[in-house]
Amino acid sequence: MGHTEADLAQVLHTGPFHLALRAALAVRGLPLQRVQHHLAHRGIKVGVTSLSYWQQGARRPQRPESLRAVRALEDVLELPGNSLIRLLDVGEGGARTDVERPAARSYRSLVEASGAVEQLLADLESPADGGLHTVGHHERVRIGPGRELLGRDSAHVVRAHRDGIDRYLAIHYGDPGCDPARVEVSALENCRTGRVRWHRETGVLIAELLFDARLRAGETYLFGYGFEDGTGGPSGEYVRGFSFAGGQYVLQVHFDEGALPVRCRRFAQATTGAPRGARTDLTLSGRHRTVHLVEQGVRPGILGIDWDWE
Repeated sequence: MGHTEADLAQVLHTGPFHLALRAALAVRGLPLQRVQHHLAHRGIKVGVTSLSYWQQGARRPQRPESLRAVRALEDVLELPGNSLIRLLDVGEGGARTDVERPAARSYRSLVEASGAVEQLLADLESPADGGLHTVGHHERVRIGPGRELLGRDSAHVVRAHRDGIDRYLAIHYGDPGCDPARVEVSALENCRTGRVRWHRETGVLIAELLFDARLRAGETYLFGYGFEDGTGGPSGEYVRGFSFAGGQYVLQVHFDEGALPVRCRRFAQATTGAPRGARTDLTLSGRHRTVHLVEQGVRPGILGIDWDWE
């Protein structure tokens, strides 16, 4: 499979190490024998077999001399300093540490109901970041004939930035008038529903989705889930807050044929108190009655689509 500079930049950001090394070798067009030769000129002896194992993910460089070789590989492959070594989640002397997580922003700066969210997270005994960050997220939102948020479902890919992660906490924010006690949670793929908690006054619900595996740092996991709502009043927007940078986000909003908006726009926002910017009009497709946005490299903050009914 061919690799481009853009592919290389992305995998150097997200990892894991063996895929980043493989992409760098492909983009630079260097066979392993040639790489071994360049390393030898720098006084570093590494076998072609070891290099092959590293790019296949069969083995990971851990010993001090191997880590020295990885730093030299960054030079040989013309990569930014520490771009490979940081993906190995090793510290001084080869001690294992957590995988570096992307740049983050707190829940409190992203959502108006942050107090309720933090209370529910504490009840579930979960840290705010959950040990996971998003690699890709495709979210589909359905607006009903009464202009209400009927429900939404997600196909979600995450990566663990520490060992032992086996669950994800999905947060649902209902529109004004929402009764979170009547919202139904569905575990659609590669997960099952655990504990569910809600805050009636703010319409916030958090569902624990249990994975079928316990992840190690750097591993990815794909799962699907959904919320059936329909309990709130008229909906005028759908908003998603991102604590971590990186990953792709796709939001698709589908409208009932009996309730079509007159105008739809995408927007971005640094925090809930900041003005909305990056506004772009979206054209509602006639046949499928949908609008969507695609964000290739998410930044910490808020993305969404809003619409006017009249």
